[in-house]
Amino acid sequence: MGRFGSYPRFTAPHLGLRTRGSARIDASLRRLSVSGLPIIQCALAAGIAWFVATDVVGHVTPFFAPIAAVVSLGVSLGARMRRSAELVVGVTVGIGVGDAIIALIGTGPWQIALVVALAMSTAVFLDSGAIIAMQAGSSAVLVATLIPPGNAGGLNRMVDALIGGLVGLAVVAVVPTHPVRRARKDAATVIATSGRVLQLVADGLLANDAEPIAKALKAARATQPAIDAMRTDLKGGREISRISPLYWNSKQRLAELAATADPLDNAVRNIRVLARRSLSLVRDDEILDPRLVDLVEKLAQATEVVRKMMLADPGEQPDRAEAAQVLRHVAVGAKAELMQDAGLSAVVVLAQIRSIVVDLLQVAGLSRISALATLPPTVDHPAVPPELDY
Repeated sequence: MGRFGSYPRFTAPHLGLRTRGSARIDASLRRLSVSGLPIIQCALAAGIAWFVATDVVGHVTPFFAPIAAVVSLGVSLGARMRRSAELVVGVTVGIGVGDAIIALIGTGPWQIALVVALAMSTAVFLDSGAIIAMQAGSSAVLVATLIPPGNAGGLNRMVDALIGGLVGLAVVAVVPTHPVRRARKDAATVIATSGRVLQLVADGLLANDAEPIAKALKAARATQPAIDAMRTDLKGGREISRISPLYWNSKQRLAELAATADPLDNAVRNIRVLARRSLSLVRDDEILDPRLVDLVEKLAQATEVVRKMMLADPGEQPDRAEAAQVLRHVAVGAKAELMQDAGLSAVVVLAQIRSIVVDLLQVAGLSRISALATLPPTVDHPAVPPELDY
């Protein structure tokens, strides 16, 4: 309960169920929207791979070609070239080991178990990729159950896997996803969550209410999957910018975006600490300078500018300079005098605000040294002299 109290609100059960149902449908539609183009790529690659394997190469039932195309692409944008290579190598190892062993010991339950173990062990020995081991094992089963030893079917499956992998990469090159757009949307989502967390913390500190801060901490702890998705999409974007002529000119923009991944990750980690210490501050009823609450709220507002900067195309506003300027205004207020008569948690909150500002300034394009120089000194001889005369 805040300082002004609150009143209970009652909601009809059927309205709550309807709201939850709508939220699930919205989440499902968002997932489908995000994965729409990769699904189309997989579908095209599967059809083209079957056509090439049957009509061009002349295989009768090249079921492994469309399978290889789909596996090499998937709905995830990251490491598609590696997946294609792992798939081809895994199939080759599985069929090679399976064909050699089954020709000597025949087929049966224990023979299948032995062949799978040997094929997967060989694949793991060659590389740590999960797809290599999986494909080696499944290909060994295929040899042990469906393909007669010494038959040309084993070689045909290798060719089919190669066709599927190459077709998958060709589809990515011709019908590519944008190498930058998806990753920057991921980053903007993380920044938006960070802003909401900081605003909830500010609200809780102002009202001396632990409930919004606890909610903020829960939201902050749930951001790691989004950060991981951003890194995966960045990896996929780098591959697309290498293999698709349509996006060869996006490498510089992608490099700039990739440089924000670590500072953004650090900012989120520091926000989690800030929320946790703010919760302790309220629960322990520590003395708190009102200017510190104001600083948290200003930082929350600054993250919105950073979010818009992340989504802006080159030449659009807000740009990096505008985002950095807003963050500098926050940095100016993070002075040592706010720690006077403060408890441990309040000191930590101020320290985290300073760290978050430095992290977000790096997201806005500043070097770490330049970002540190925006902060007022807390000691007589700071390692990085401030850019202003405080």
